[in-house]
Amino acid sequence: MSTATARTEPEDVVLAAPDQERLSALLVGQDRPPRPSALPASLTFGWRAMLKIKHVPEQLFDVTAFPIMLVLMYTYLFGGALAGSTEEYIQFLLPGIMVMSVVMITMYTGVAVNTDIAKGVFDRFRTLPIWRPAPMVGYLLGDVLRYLLASAVMLAVGMLIGFRPGGGVLGVLAGVALLMVFAFAFSWIWTMFGLLLRSEKSVMGVSMMVIFPLTFLSNVFVDPRTMPGWLQAFVNNSPVTHLATAVRELMAGNWPAADVAWSLGWAGILAAVFGPVTMRLYNRK
Repeated sequence: MSTATARTEPEDVVLAAPDQERLSALLVGQDRPPRPSALPASLTFGWRAMLKIKHVPEQLFDVTAFPIMLVLMYTYLFGGALAGSTEEYIQFLLPGIMVMSVVMITMYTGVAVNTDIAKGVFDRFRTLPIWRPAPMVGYLLGDVLRYLLASAVMLAVGMLIGFRPGGGVLGVLAGVALLMVFAFAFSWIWTMFGLLLRSEKSVMGVSMMVIFPLTFLSNVFVDPRTMPGWLQAFVNNSPVTHLATAVRELMAGNWPAADVAWSLGWAGILAAVFGPVTMRLYNRK
Protein backbone atom coordinates (compact mmCIF):
# COMPACT_ATOMS: atom_id res chain seq x y z
CA MET A 1 0.00 0.00 0.00
CA SER A 2 1.43 3.37 -0.93
CA THR A 3 2.18 6.06 1.59
CA ALA A 4 -0.33 8.39 -0.06
CA THR A 5 -3.20 5.92 0.42
CA ALA A 6 -2.11 4.82 3.89
CA ARG A 7 -1.95 8.33 5.32
CA THR A 8 -5.18 9.65 6.82
CA GLU A 9 -5.94 13.17 5.64
CA PRO A 10 -7.36 15.72 8.11
CA GLU A 11 -10.53 15.98 6.02
CA ASP A 12 -11.22 12.25 6.57
CA VAL A 13 -11.41 12.58 10.37
CA VAL A 14 -15.06 12.51 11.44
CA LEU A 15 -16.22 13.03 15.00
CA ALA A 16 -18.63 10.54 16.51
CA ALA A 17 -22.19 11.76 17.00
CA PRO A 18 -21.89 12.28 20.79
CA ASP A 19 -18.68 14.26 20.30
CA GLN A 20 -20.34 16.40 17.65
CA GLU A 21 -23.20 17.15 20.01
CA ARG A 22 -20.84 18.17 22.82
CA LEU A 23 -18.82 20.38 20.45
CA SER A 24 -21.98 22.07 19.20
CA ALA A 25 -23.12 22.65 22.76
CA LEU A 26 -19.81 24.29 23.59
CA LEU A 27 -19.95 26.52 20.52
CA VAL A 28 -23.57 27.65 20.76
CA GLY A 29 -24.36 26.92 24.39
CA GLN A 30 -25.67 29.40 26.90
CA ASP A 31 -22.62 29.22 29.18
CA ARG A 32 -20.41 31.49 27.09
CA PRO A 33 -18.43 33.97 29.18
CA PRO A 34 -19.97 37.45 29.41
CA ARG A 35 -18.49 40.30 27.42
CA PRO A 36 -15.98 42.20 29.63
CA SER A 37 -16.97 45.68 30.70
CA ALA A 38 -14.88 48.78 30.06
CA LEU A 39 -12.82 48.74 33.27
CA PRO A 40 -11.66 45.08 33.24
CA ALA A 41 -10.82 45.30 29.53
CA SER A 42 -8.79 48.49 30.04
CA LEU A 43 -6.99 47.04 33.05
CA THR A 44 -6.13 43.92 31.06
CA PHE A 45 -4.48 45.99 28.35
CA GLY A 46 -2.73 48.01 31.03
CA TRP A 47 -1.33 44.80 32.49
CA ARG A 48 -0.18 43.85 28.99
CA ALA A 49 1.86 47.06 28.87
CA MET A 50 3.49 46.08 32.17
CA LEU A 51 4.31 42.58 30.92
CA LYS A 52 6.12 44.09 27.94
CA ILE A 53 8.50 45.78 30.39
CA LYS A 54 9.18 42.39 32.01
CA HIS A 55 10.43 41.05 28.68
CA VAL A 56 12.22 44.26 27.64
CA PRO A 57 13.47 45.82 30.91
CA GLU A 58 15.51 48.39 28.96
CA GLN A 59 12.22 50.31 28.65
CA LEU A 60 12.68 51.41 32.26
CA PHE A 61 15.76 53.45 31.37
CA ASP A 62 13.68 56.54 30.60
CA VAL A 63 11.92 56.42 33.99
CA THR A 64 14.97 55.57 36.13
CA ALA A 65 18.38 56.59 34.80
CA PHE A 66 17.11 59.52 32.73
CA PRO A 67 15.31 61.29 35.64
CA ILE A 68 18.29 60.76 37.95
CA MET A 69 20.60 62.27 35.35
CA LEU A 70 18.34 65.31 34.92
CA VAL A 71 18.08 66.03 38.64
CA LEU A 72 21.80 65.76 39.31
CA MET A 73 22.89 67.57 36.16
CA TYR A 74 20.66 70.63 36.48
CA THR A 75 21.08 70.90 40.25
CA TYR A 76 24.86 70.93 40.24
CA LEU A 77 25.30 72.80 36.96
CA PHE A 78 22.93 75.68 37.63
CA GLY A 79 22.27 75.63 41.37
CA GLY A 80 25.14 77.84 42.43
CA ALA A 81 24.72 80.33 39.58
CA LEU A 82 20.93 80.70 39.78
CA ALA A 83 20.20 80.38 43.49
CA GLY A 84 23.53 80.72 45.28
CA SER A 85 23.62 77.08 46.41
CA THR A 86 22.45 73.68 45.30
CA GLU A 87 20.41 73.25 48.52
CA GLU A 88 18.47 76.41 47.75
CA TYR A 89 17.94 75.60 44.09
CA ILE A 90 16.75 72.02 44.58
CA GLN A 91 13.70 73.33 46.49
CA PHE A 92 12.64 75.24 43.38
CA LEU A 93 13.92 72.83 40.75
CA LEU A 94 12.75 69.38 41.82
CA PRO A 95 8.97 69.80 41.38
CA GLY A 96 9.57 71.50 38.04
CA ILE A 97 12.07 68.95 36.72
CA MET A 98 9.70 66.18 37.80
CA VAL A 99 6.95 67.77 35.71
CA MET A 100 9.33 68.16 32.77
CA SER A 101 10.54 64.54 32.91
CA VAL A 102 7.08 63.00 33.15
CA VAL A 103 5.72 65.19 30.36
CA MET A 104 8.67 64.23 28.15
CA ILE A 105 8.29 60.47 28.63
CA THR A 106 4.60 60.59 27.70
CA MET A 107 5.70 60.46 24.07
CA TYR A 108 6.62 56.77 24.42
CA THR A 109 2.90 55.97 24.53
CA GLY A 110 2.65 56.99 20.88
CA VAL A 111 5.77 55.01 20.03
CA ALA A 112 4.27 51.85 21.60
CA VAL A 113 1.01 52.33 19.71
CA ASN A 114 2.82 52.80 16.41
CA THR A 115 4.95 49.69 17.01
CA ASP A 116 1.88 47.52 17.61
CA ILE A 117 0.28 48.85 14.45
CA ALA A 118 3.39 48.02 12.42
CA LYS A 119 3.37 44.47 13.81
CA GLY A 120 -0.32 43.96 13.03
CA VAL A 121 -1.35 43.55 16.68
CA PHE A 122 -4.06 46.18 16.40
CA ASP A 123 -5.81 44.21 13.67
CA ARG A 124 -6.38 41.49 16.25
CA PHE A 125 -7.53 43.96 18.93
CA ARG A 126 -10.28 45.32 16.68
CA THR A 127 -11.76 41.84 16.22
CA LEU A 128 -12.16 41.25 19.96
CA PRO A 129 -15.63 41.67 21.56
CA ILE A 130 -14.44 44.36 23.98
CA TRP A 131 -15.02 48.03 24.71
CA ARG A 132 -13.49 49.78 21.70
CA PRO A 133 -11.26 52.31 23.53
CA ALA A 134 -9.89 49.62 25.89
CA PRO A 135 -6.54 49.11 24.06
CA MET A 136 -5.83 52.86 24.06
CA VAL A 137 -6.89 53.40 27.65
CA GLY A 138 -4.84 50.35 28.63
CA TYR A 139 -1.72 51.88 27.10
CA LEU A 140 -2.26 55.05 29.08
CA LEU A 141 -2.99 53.24 32.35
CA GLY A 142 0.16 51.17 31.96
CA ASP A 143 2.19 54.30 31.33
CA VAL A 144 0.77 55.99 34.44
CA LEU A 145 2.65 53.38 36.48
CA ARG A 146 5.81 54.35 34.62
CA TYR A 147 5.17 58.00 35.44
CA LEU A 148 4.73 57.09 39.11
CA LEU A 149 8.02 55.22 39.06
CA ALA A 150 9.82 58.20 37.49
CA SER A 151 8.31 60.55 40.11
CA ALA A 152 9.34 58.25 42.96
CA VAL A 153 12.89 57.98 41.63
CA MET A 154 13.26 61.75 41.30
CA LEU A 155 11.80 62.42 44.73
CA ALA A 156 14.17 59.89 46.29
CA VAL A 157 17.20 61.46 44.60
CA GLY A 158 15.99 64.95 45.52
CA MET A 159 15.59 64.00 49.18
CA LEU A 160 19.11 62.61 49.20
CA ILE A 161 20.60 65.89 47.95
CA GLY A 162 18.57 68.22 50.12
CA PHE A 163 14.97 68.58 48.91
CA ARG A 164 12.59 69.12 51.84
CA PRO A 165 8.90 69.52 50.90
CA GLY A 166 7.14 71.85 53.31
CA GLY A 167 3.80 70.20 52.61
CA GLY A 168 4.96 66.85 53.91
CA VAL A 169 3.62 63.57 52.63
CA LEU A 170 0.16 64.93 51.83
CA GLY A 171 1.58 67.81 49.82
CA VAL A 172 3.84 65.47 47.83
CA LEU A 173 0.98 63.05 47.14
CA ALA A 174 -1.29 65.88 46.02
CA GLY A 175 1.38 67.20 43.65
CA VAL A 176 2.08 63.77 42.18
CA ALA A 177 -1.64 63.05 41.77
CA LEU A 178 -2.14 66.28 39.84
CA LEU A 179 0.86 65.45 37.66
CA MET A 180 -0.54 61.97 36.90
CA VAL A 181 -3.92 63.40 35.84
CA PHE A 182 -2.25 65.86 33.48
CA ALA A 183 0.16 63.25 32.06
CA PHE A 184 -2.70 60.83 31.38
CA ALA A 185 -4.56 63.51 29.42
CA PHE A 186 -1.42 64.75 27.66
CA SER A 187 -0.60 61.22 26.47
CA TRP A 188 -3.68 61.22 24.23
CA ILE A 189 -1.78 63.57 21.91
CA TRP A 190 0.87 60.93 21.28
CA THR A 191 -1.64 58.11 20.76
CA MET A 192 -3.06 60.27 17.97
CA PHE A 193 0.37 60.73 16.43
CA GLY A 194 1.07 57.02 16.86
CA LEU A 195 -1.97 56.27 14.71
CA LEU A 196 -1.30 59.02 12.17
CA LEU A 197 2.41 58.59 11.45
CA ARG A 198 3.95 55.68 9.62
CA SER A 199 6.98 54.87 11.80
CA GLU A 200 8.07 55.13 15.41
CA LYS A 201 10.96 57.39 14.37
CA SER A 202 8.43 59.84 12.94
CA VAL A 203 6.44 59.73 16.18
CA MET A 204 9.55 60.49 18.24
CA GLY A 205 10.64 63.28 15.90
CA VAL A 206 7.28 65.07 15.98
CA SER A 207 6.98 64.53 19.74
CA MET A 208 10.36 66.13 20.39
CA MET A 209 9.42 69.14 18.26
CA VAL A 210 6.38 69.71 20.48
CA ILE A 211 7.73 68.73 23.90
CA PHE A 212 11.06 70.53 23.96
CA PRO A 213 9.75 74.06 23.38
CA LEU A 214 6.77 73.42 25.65
CA THR A 215 8.86 72.22 28.60
CA PHE A 216 11.87 74.49 28.29
CA LEU A 217 9.79 77.64 27.69
CA SER A 218 8.29 77.43 31.16
CA ASN A 219 9.13 78.18 34.78
CA VAL A 220 10.68 74.75 35.36
CA PHE A 221 14.22 76.15 35.73
CA VAL A 222 13.88 79.86 36.49
CA ASP A 223 11.33 82.48 37.49
CA PRO A 224 9.73 83.98 34.32
CA ARG A 225 10.16 87.50 35.72
CA THR A 226 13.75 87.44 34.51
CA MET A 227 12.64 86.86 30.90
CA PRO A 228 11.82 89.43 28.19
CA GLY A 229 8.23 90.68 28.26
CA TRP A 230 7.16 88.96 25.02
CA LEU A 231 8.52 85.64 26.29
CA GLN A 232 6.85 86.09 29.68
CA ALA A 233 3.49 86.32 27.94
CA PHE A 234 3.99 82.86 26.43
CA VAL A 235 5.60 81.25 29.47
CA ASN A 236 3.01 82.51 31.97
CA ASN A 237 0.19 80.99 29.91
CA SER A 238 1.89 77.68 29.15
CA PRO A 239 0.16 74.57 30.54
CA VAL A 240 3.53 73.30 31.75
CA THR A 241 4.06 76.53 33.72
CA HIS A 242 0.66 76.21 35.41
CA LEU A 243 1.35 72.56 36.20
CA ALA A 244 4.88 73.16 37.52
CA THR A 245 3.66 76.03 39.72
CA ALA A 246 0.78 73.96 41.07
CA VAL A 247 2.99 70.95 41.88
CA ARG A 248 5.67 73.20 43.40
CA GLU A 249 3.21 75.01 45.65
CA LEU A 250 1.38 71.84 46.70
CA MET A 251 4.66 70.26 47.76
CA ALA A 252 5.54 73.43 49.65
CA GLY A 253 2.32 73.13 51.67
CA ASN A 254 0.30 75.82 49.89
CA TRP A 255 -2.95 75.64 47.94
CA PRO A 256 -2.53 77.33 44.53
CA ALA A 257 -6.19 77.19 43.54
CA ALA A 258 -5.77 79.09 40.25
CA ASP A 259 -2.88 76.96 38.99
CA VAL A 260 -4.58 73.73 40.06
CA ALA A 261 -7.72 74.81 38.21
CA TRP A 262 -5.70 75.72 35.11
CA SER A 263 -3.89 72.37 35.18
CA LEU A 264 -7.11 70.38 35.53
CA GLY A 265 -8.72 72.53 32.86
CA TRP A 266 -5.88 71.88 30.42
CA ALA A 267 -6.09 68.15 31.22
CA GLY A 268 -9.82 68.17 30.51
CA ILE A 269 -9.37 70.03 27.22
CA LEU A 270 -6.60 67.69 26.03
CA ALA A 271 -8.60 64.56 26.86
CA ALA A 272 -11.81 65.97 25.36
CA VAL A 273 -10.11 66.99 22.10
CA PHE A 274 -7.53 64.29 21.46
CA GLY A 275 -9.39 61.34 22.99
CA PRO A 276 -12.25 61.34 20.44
CA VAL A 277 -9.86 62.15 17.59
CA THR A 278 -7.66 59.20 18.57
CA MET A 279 -10.61 56.82 18.73
CA ARG A 280 -11.91 58.01 15.37
CA LEU A 281 -8.50 57.31 13.82
CA TYR A 282 -8.32 53.96 15.58
CA ASN A 283 -11.71 52.87 14.27
CA ARG A 284 -10.78 53.89 10.72
CA LYS A 285 -7.20 52.54 10.78
